[in-house]
Amino acid sequence: MTLDEWLNWYRYIVKECQFNEFADVEAATLLDSMLSGKALKFAQIERTLSDKISIVFGAGPSLVVDIEKFVEFPQRRAFKVLAADGATAALLKHGIVPDIVVTDLDGPVDDLLEAYAHGSIIVVHAHGDNIPQLKNLVPLISDRVLPTTQIEPFGCLYNFGGFTDGDRAAFLCSSARVKAIVLAGMDLGEEIGPYSKPLSTLTPERLEIKRKKLKIAKELLEWLATKTPLPIYDLTFHGIKLRGIIRLGSFNELPLRRLICST
Repeated sequence: MTLDEWLNWYRYIVKECQFNEFADVEAATLLDSMLSGKALKFAQIERTLSDKISIVFGAGPSLVVDIEKFVEFPQRRAFKVLAADGATAALLKHGIVPDIVVTDLDGPVDDLLEAYAHGSIIVVHAHGDNIPQLKNLVPLISDRVLPTTQIEPFGCLYNFGGFTDGDRAAFLCSSARVKAIVLAGMDLGEEIGPYSKPLSTLTPERLEIKRKKLKIAKELLEWLATKTPLPIYDLTFHGIKLRGIIRLGSFNELPLRRLICST
């Protein structure tokens, strides 16, 4: 993915979701100032993920079922685990500390801090709607953070592409040259998972925005499948069909077993 390609997507997202580009710049400037001289370099992410099988857990309705299958899989240590924000809570409940948490800081704070305390790298994303969270939370996790933005990157910020925490984690994996990307808990349909947003907090307007974001995440993942040479597999139990992404029913299917044997 080139920066120009991403910025075309960004303009589309701004139009679809009616985002404030100036607020995105403000958030990015704030995050850069907070982490200048302290932020992780991308090389450290590459050392963690490069040539490894990476599994990205989204916070969709299938999340718990998918985690339970993963926990039961004898060779799960062959995977590097990435959590999309709210998925962190479910993983921790099952005794799994994510290697990386990709977040815009709108998930449960206690779970994020617990993952950080146990060694997770935190990939923090700045956008116009999370400036208060950046101010409050980044000082608590500032020595093991990779900062990202959705505008043109500057300073210590990176832009790997992606929009929601889940698809942004997949784009991160692609940039880090992993061996393969596996999606789990990435339903991307009409239903919102309890680890994504509590339904009690979603007004009809916010629910519509959330569904629009999931639609864009689907479009981005399908586009990523056309851009990356890496295989992308989807193990989400109730996930919708993603064009260009290989659907698997279990961790024991042949494509994954071959990858694990070669790791």
